[in-house]
Order: sequence, then C-alpha cells, then structure tokens
Amino acid sequence: MSLHTHFIPSLIVFLLSFPRYYSLPGNSEASGYDASAGRVNPWYPSTIQGRNFGSKIMSSKMGRSLAAVKTFNVNDYEAKGDGSDATEAFNNAWKAACSSSQGSVLVVPKNKNYLLKPITFEGPCKSSITVQIYGTLQASADRSAYSKDLTRWLVFENVQNLAAEGSGTINGNGKIWWENSCRVNDDLAIMPSCKDAPTVCAIAFFHDALTFYNCKNLVVKNLKIQNAQKMHVSFEKCVGVEVSGLTITAPADSPNTDGIHVNRTQNIQISSSIIGTGDDCISIVSGSQKVQATGITCGPGHGISIGSLGDGNSEAHVSDVTLNGATLTGTTNGVRIKTWQGGSGSASNIKFQNIEMHNVKNPIIIDQKYCDQDKPCKSQSRAVQVQNVLYLNIKGTSSSSEAIQIDCSEKFPCKGIVLQGIDLRVGGKAAKAECNNAKIIEKGNVSPSCT
Repeated sequence: MSLHTHFIPSLIVFLLSFPRYYSLPGNSEASGYDASAGRVNPWYPSTIQGRNFGSKIMSSKMGRSLAAVKTFNVNDYEAKGDGSDATEAFNNAWKAACSSSQGSVLVVPKNKNYLLKPITFEGPCKSSITVQIYGTLQASADRSAYSKDLTRWLVFENVQNLAAEGSGTINGNGKIWWENSCRVNDDLAIMPSCKDAPTVCAIAFFHDALTFYNCKNLVVKNLKIQNAQKMHVSFEKCVGVEVSGLTITAPADSPNTDGIHVNRTQNIQISSSIIGTGDDCISIVSGSQKVQATGITCGPGHGISIGSLGDGNSEAHVSDVTLNGATLTGTTNGVRIKTWQGGSGSASNIKFQNIEMHNVKNPIIIDQKYCDQDKPCKSQSRAVQVQNVLYLNIKGTSSSSEAIQIDCSEKFPCKGIVLQGIDLRVGGKAAKAECNNAKIIEKGNVSPSCT
C-alpha cells in the first residue's frame, strides 16, 4: 500500500514534465527554436538522428538520450542585423560556440539582415555544433573586402558533427562579379587572359558562397542560397554528408554558378532540393565516391554533371554515383559526363535512373572530348576511362534533335554503357542518337537507339 501511495504521485509528476524533455509536434520547441523569443530550447537534442554526435548525444534502439545544449545568439555579440557589417560579431560568436565543451547552437535570428565579409568558421570544435540560420546573410558588395580570400565567402573548415540548417537566406550578392566575367562582359572577353580561360576571367575573382572543407558527419538542410558569385554550395574533402531541402537560385545567365559542387567528398546524400542557376545544378568532380542524389528538381541550368575530369592532363577518379529521381526542365544538358582529352583515371559505376526531362537540350550526353576554351583542344592519346554507366527509365522531351550523344575516345572507348527504358522525343516525334566509340547494351524499349 505504501508503494502504491508513493508511486502514483511520482508518475503524475513525470508525465507532467514529459513535454519539457521530449518536444511534441506542433510546439515551437520541437524545432529547437523559439521564433518569437529568438532563442533555442536549451533541451533541444541534436538534429542528427542515428549518428554518434559527440559523447553526450547518442542514439540507441530505445531512442536518443538528451543533453543540454548551450545557445549562442549572434546578436549577443553585437551583431545588429540592420545590414551593417557583422563579420566580427559572427566570428566571436563562432569562437565561443566552438570552444564550448557541451553541445552548442549558434543562432542567426529571423527578420534580420547581416552583412558579412569573407569569414572562416574553423574547427575543430570541442563538441557537436548546430548553426541555425533564420535571418539573411548577405555578402559584401565591396570587392576590396575579399583581398584575404580570393575564392571563398562563407567557409566551415575542419569541423566534425556539424549541422547547418534553418529557413533563412544566404545571398551571395553576385551581380557585380558576374558583370566582370568574360562570359558576360564583351569588353573583357577580348583580353588575352580571358581568351585562354573563358570560364572565369583571370582578372576577376569569384567566390563560392558556402564552402564546407574537410568536415565529417555533416548535415545541411532547409537553407535558401541565392545569387552566389560562383558556386552556391561546395563540399570539399568531406566525409559523411547529408544534404536536404535546399533551394538554390540564380539567373540563368549567371556564369559558373553551380548549385551543389562535390569535390573529393565521400559518402554524401543529396535529397529533396530545388536548384536553378546559370551552370550545373549538381557537379561532381575528381576524388568523389559514393554520391547519392534523389528528389532533385533542376532548371534552369546546365543539368547534372560528372566532371569535368582530366583537365590539364591530370588524373581523375569518380565512382559509385547514383542519381535516382529527378526532374529537369529547360536545361542545356540533362545528365552528363564530361572529360578532357589527355587526362587519365576513370569515371565508373554510375547510375542515372527515374528521370523526367522537359524541353532539355542534350538529355543524355557523354563527352570524352570536352573542351572549354577559346582555342580548339588538341587530339591526345590519353583519356579518362568511362565505364559501367546505367541509364534507366529516362523519359520526356528534348529541345535538340539528338537526345542521346555519346562521343568517346577512340583509344579509350566507353565500356559497359547500358540504356534501358529510354523514351525521349522531340516535338512529339522520335529523336536521334549519335554514339561513337562506345560499347553499348540496350535493354527493353530504347528510343532513340544507338544501334
């Protein structure tokens, strides 16, 4: 009887306190952020499920245990959020959050506009860290502000167990740089330095908007990134990356504004993202392995590309790439593999499947003779080997008469190319295919056909 008397009141107290520790759907605490108060729920667990994010936040079959996190609001470090320079405040807030021995959350409040010069948020940090961006980060339009870093604007470097998330906007303010591109400014295009490298004029410096360098166990989600000077989001030398819910936009004529760039990165998953820019929606280059993308909406832009690979007679390797589920609209390419002559290495074990094309130029293209320069490229004996590539269930319309272009090297022909369930048409009529120096297997209905 005594046990029963003590047990019932204790149970009631526990149930009443339950929402404090386990946020319920619909509560502002469920996201960890109280928008009205501009603060983070101090009992908010890590946003990463199923990962060992620090010694204090662990997962198990019974669910995640909780650990208190410490909140760092950039406004508490004298960031005004009125469009004035907040670089020093962000730097100080990051240093404090990164040096915290318990899990930390760095908050950028909503309805605020923060001007930032190039800044590197550097690790390693003492514990897991979440950056919640609800306001707007805007790049400085002062070109002299970029003298210390000529290629990057916002950088997270050498950080493990990092999450960057929120409904805020990262604005690269790229217009002034685009105007100084060889591809936009005809006066610059005639200069020798631009003729040799028309992709980016040598006298103008462009900066990737958001770069993650040498990061492990990384989550990036629900951010809006727009008008980058060059690439919008770049992952370089990262391992274990989850990307989801990104919205990336720039004008169709903005030069070299790739949406998501994957460079020397392994085990990366990209999902449920909308990308429309002036270059590749997703570009995957050398050193990248185990790349998965699903639920991608692409356009305008140059499509989804592997490469370019092997430029400057370099060795390049990309493998185990899967694009499963995408819609491309009005892009200048669909799914593309592009390699320079004279390179070496391989692009292998690649799958493009379940893709819809709407008025896409060059829906399927392999180009082992890629040449992005003013002068014609010389024919060379070496090439990056392209092998084991599957195109499965790709349907829709092409804006060019040749919906399939596979142009491979004579000395290093493409191997193991499989076309299965392809239906691409032009204006309601059958399209054409041009296939050279490739060993192609066709399964089921394939239109147009290489055979």
